Amino acid sequence: MEPIIWLGVIGAAALIVFFFLIFLVKQYKRCPSNRILVIYGKVGSERASKCLHGGGAFVIPLIQDHEYLSLEPLVIEIPLEGALSLNNIRVNVPSTFTVGISTDPVLMNNA
Repeated sequence: MEPIIWLGVIGAAALIVFFFLIFLVKQYKRCPSNRILVIYGKVGSERASKCLHGGGAFVIPLIQDHEYLSLEPLVIEIPLEGALSLNNIRVNVPSTFTVGISTDPVLMNNA
């Protein structure tokens, strides 16, 4: 074979390997410390999703997908109007609740 053909074959092989490595790097998802990485799709025989806090994981395209859950607290305001007190007096009680997601593995999967 001529050297020009060898250069073309080697160049094409190098290009294929380069694009494959770029593809692998793009499928690795890192999880920031203020979020939970949720991988869903085919993650195991008994689980519908996998939750990670910190670190990272590979997401297999076409089989799996990913989303992030924020760990920042949510403020929920519930105005209780016209509630009856123990003395049978109608009162208005504004209530504010702050809720968040835990990083405990069991609680992360429930979220």
